[in-house]
Amino acid sequence: MDQESDAAPDPATDLDPATAPDPAAAAAASAPAIAATLRQIGPRLRRLRERKDLSLADLSQATGISKSTLSRLESEQRKPSLELLLPIAAALAVPLDEIVSAPRVQDPRVHQHPGRADGRTFVPLSRHRTEPRAFKILIPAAHHTPTLATHTGHEWLYVLSGRLRLLLGEHDVVLAPGEAAEFDCQNPHWFGSTGTGDVEVLSLFGKQGERLHLRARTRPKDS
Repeated sequence: MDQESDAAPDPATDLDPATAPDPAAAAAASAPAIAATLRQIGPRLRRLRERKDLSLADLSQATGISKSTLSRLESEQRKPSLELLLPIAAALAVPLDEIVSAPRVQDPRVHQHPGRADGRTFVPLSRHRTEPRAFKILIPAAHHTPTLATHTGHEWLYVLSGRLRLLLGEHDVVLAPGEAAEFDCQNPHWFGSTGTGDVEVLSLFGKQGERLHLRARTRPKDS
């Protein structure tokens, strides 16, 4: 009578073919993530180099890699390899995983810290301090006396609630909820309540005068 074998099952031969992992399918599933990580390497190298205040020529001298190769690597025209990335990481004095690992996803919520100025409440809506910056502005009904001002910058306004009065040069207009306006702040301007109630507006403002590529939406004419 044959004796039962005491040998442990061999995973390589005992797996059910129907349930065995498919290496090709696994590779295909991971391909988009790998491609996305590779696309980030070039821009990340450029940011790291500029943060170190190094030119392409400086990095070329430090790594022995030609300036044209470095340029093509940063512009994603050259596929990254360990032979290229290891000396670059050493020259930039950063760990390799800072170049090739996926960036850590930050908490997307903007922690709001309202501030007050001239009796108005400003709620920052953007985490960064680069321009343009986004705010929600709460204007009380009592703020209805115009005081024209001029300064550098460009501003876009969108009315959330209430009625906003806007003076801009020779224009004196009232915007209802859902309406927007944008203007060059070097023109004499003022905006506030019409005096009939509080106003809430969204504001995008840039000191350098960037145009926001949006235009005031007007009410359709009655047919």
